[in-house]
Amino acid sequence: MNIFTMGVHVLDVLVRPVQEIPEGQGATLVDDIRMTAAGTAGGTALTLAKLGARVRSAGAIGSDPTGDLLVGLLDRAGIDTGFLVRRTDTATSASVLPIRPNGDRPSLHLLGANITYGLDDVPWDALAEADHLHLGGPELIGVEVATRILSYAREHGVVTSVDLLAPGVLGSFDQIEAALPYIDHLLPNEDQVLGFTGESDLLTGARKLLGAGAGVVAVTRGGDGALVVTADGAEPVPAFVVDVVDTTGCGDAFSAGYLRGVSLGRTPSDAAVLGSAAAALVAQGLGSDHGDFDLTAADAFAAVAKSRT
Repeated sequence: MNIFTMGVHVLDVLVRPVQEIPEGQGATLVDDIRMTAAGTAGGTALTLAKLGARVRSAGAIGSDPTGDLLVGLLDRAGIDTGFLVRRTDTATSASVLPIRPNGDRPSLHLLGANITYGLDDVPWDALAEADHLHLGGPELIGVEVATRILSYAREHGVVTSVDLLAPGVLGSFDQIEAALPYIDHLLPNEDQVLGFTGESDLLTGARKLLGAGAGVVAVTRGGDGALVVTADGAEPVPAFVVDVVDTTGCGDAFSAGYLRGVSLGRTPSDAAVLGSAAAALVAQGLGSDHGDFDLTAADAFAAVAKSRT
């Protein structure tokens, strides 16, 4: 699998556990502070590489120490970072995530250079040679730019997928509608389906996305698993029960597992099982890069977990 993960790249700074922020200039001791690559493109790239894909990242980051660290983390994971463009006038996107004892993760986020990525930055020739394009956070670069990139990929026989970034409350259908006919696999979460479609029912919202042109809609639902919706119907995929440490990167890990499954010729539902396994493995530690697993280990985990349900 030769895949481009294009779009949002973020450096996450994770602190655990955080029950509350000390008042004034107070201080408290924590168990762990880590920095990881993340984002709907960067985080997905990490798990795809673990699962055996050849991954190239494309997006915009700053020419700053944060960007240097982000590139270093991706390089160390075996990801080709040669198509990340460096901005001299904009900082690298970053988040500070105080992780609650139950795994919840409020966020302090800097948008940074992600929103500056444009058509002049796209490595068109290399993209045409890829097997797959995964575009993370298209609403940040605008639907016209996203549509042009996705349509070009489809014209050259590249399978396309998209994961949204904005919370549903900030979404609207016109932010994604023009791009939907060029998306083979759309991977939103439940909140995004409802928010971007304006529907109050998940299945109705997913079918609206299909009706506007998306090929498959695989919706993540946190602890409730996933819902895979195609023209032939809808199939729920349960989440695997694990001791959750941190939910950061679980959606990106699901996307990676799902896309790797698709690349291996699995059905969308079976691909979603691999996605759920990858998400469960990542959830057991801190950050998007948690877990020393490969495709064989993820499949084995899924088989064992399914046998216990």
